[in-house]
Amino acid sequence: MRTKLSAEGHVALPKRLQTRLGLRAGDSLEVEIRGDCIILRTPNVPKGKARLIKDPISGLPVLHSADDVLPLTSEQVDEILADFP
Repeated sequence: MRTKLSAEGHVALPKRLQTRLGLRAGDSLEVEIRGDCIILRTPNVPKGKARLIKDPISGLPVLHSADDVLPLTSEQVDEILADFP
């Protein structure tokens, strides 16, 4: 998979990669340099945050959250579902 570096230094992640990892605009990524490689890693799902991911068995979108997540408000559900395909 390839992407380009913009004049501003931004890297665009392909939509299918974002969907596969459950990433949304504004999500944080951890950056690491190993030799001549740049590694982007998704941090653990923080407390209180849920996200839409692709179920590995059914292939359908599912809501994923950590075990200690508080119940979601209607507004949070609306925000998550706004990205629903």
